[in-house]
Amino acid sequence: MTIVAWSGDLDRVWPTLILGSTGAAYGMNVTIFFTFWGLFTLVRDDVRITGTNAMTKALAGVNPPGIGRMKLSKLNMAGAGPWMMNKLARDQKVSGPKELVEMCQELGVQMWPCEMTMDLLGLRQHQLIDGVGEPVGAATALAAMSRSNINLFI
Repeated sequence: MTIVAWSGDLDRVWPTLILGSTGAAYGMNVTIFFTFWGLFTLVRDDVRITGTNAMTKALAGVNPPGIGRMKLSKLNMAGAGPWMMNKLARDQKVSGPKELVEMCQELGVQMWPCEMTMDLLGLRQHQLIDGVGEPVGAATALAAMSRSNINLFI
C-alpha cells in the first residue's frame, strides 16, 4: 500500500496513520509519501519555524509544523477543535497521531519526506523526527505506487 499524505490537517493525517499502521500490522508493505503540508507532520515538535528565507519562514509561521500543532480542516475553533478531538481519542483509548507515527515506525512503515517539498519550503533533514527515510522525489513515489495494490491520496 502506498499513501500520499499531502495535507497537514489533523483530520487527514490521523486516518493516514491509522491506515498505514493497520496495513503494516496486517503484513502489508506500506509506504507513506509526505508532501506539501503533509510533510509538516514529520517536523519535530521542538522546531517552531522552518524555512530559509522570509517567505518560507512566514509560511511556517502561519502554518506551524509538527504533530502537536496540527489544526482541523473544519471546526478548528482557534485550537479548541483539535483539543476536543484529542481528548475524545484519549477518553476512548484511541491512539493519537504521535503514537501512530511511533507505531508505524515499529511496524516498518516507510515514511518518505518529499525532496522537492523540502527544497521548496526550506526544510532540512535535521528538522525531521528520527526514523523517517531519506527524502525522495516524485519518481520514487510513483515507482512504489506502480508496485502497490492499494494507492491512497489523503
